[in-house]
Amino acid sequence: MTSGLWELVLKGVWVTLQLLVCSALLAAAVSFVVGVARTHRLWIVRFLAGFYTEVFRGTSALVMIFWVFFVLPLAFGWQLVPLWAGTLALGLTYGAYGSEIVRGALNAVDPAQAEGGIALSFTPWQRLRLILLPQAVPEMIPPFSNLLIELLKGTALVSVMGMGDLAFSANLVRLALQESAEIYAYVLVIYFVIAFVLTRGMRGLEKKLKAGVGKRPEQKIVVSEPVGGGVK
Repeated sequence: MTSGLWELVLKGVWVTLQLLVCSALLAAAVSFVVGVARTHRLWIVRFLAGFYTEVFRGTSALVMIFWVFFVLPLAFGWQLVPLWAGTLALGLTYGAYGSEIVRGALNAVDPAQAEGGIALSFTPWQRLRLILLPQAVPEMIPPFSNLLIELLKGTALVSVMGMGDLAFSANLVRLALQESAEIYAYVLVIYFVIAFVLTRGMRGLEKKLKAGVGKRPEQKIVVSEPVGGGVK
């Protein structure tokens, strides 16, 4: 390929990374808010969170992109730029999957831990922040790592909006070269490299978060001298 075509591909990689970071941040926020809401003591909060999860989990991310980018402008008269439309659609969709990860991890914490917080007169927010999340978050990392890789591959869906991501740029190069095998081989390698870096990063984060979980406090032996200077 010529330098100009390589520049087009690299611009597509940059757009894909931007979309990945933005949609991952939105998905993480949605995951924790909805996941915690699904463990709330009020049934109406649990119902609304569950309804959101079922709707966005049961619909196609591609159809959601069509709705955000093509349907909403007709209904409300405003148009999002492709990057923000893709971020909104992917973040809300994958956030629904992530909320189940958060809910499952919180429910997996030993109930005695929460009961201990109640005995110490902790508020619900204190129990969540100081007891439940520190134990649940390390268990969320492996499934969140898989979800992040799925989100990376899902970013290719935004090419339907004409957004210049990696998949869209690769298609333009294919049309210019009239050669599919070479360009799509490069694209496969690029996606694999990004996914490998993300996986290693998430694995390192998991080890760091688990480093201080479950350790017993160090016991120090204090030797005290007899009172009065010892036995006479």
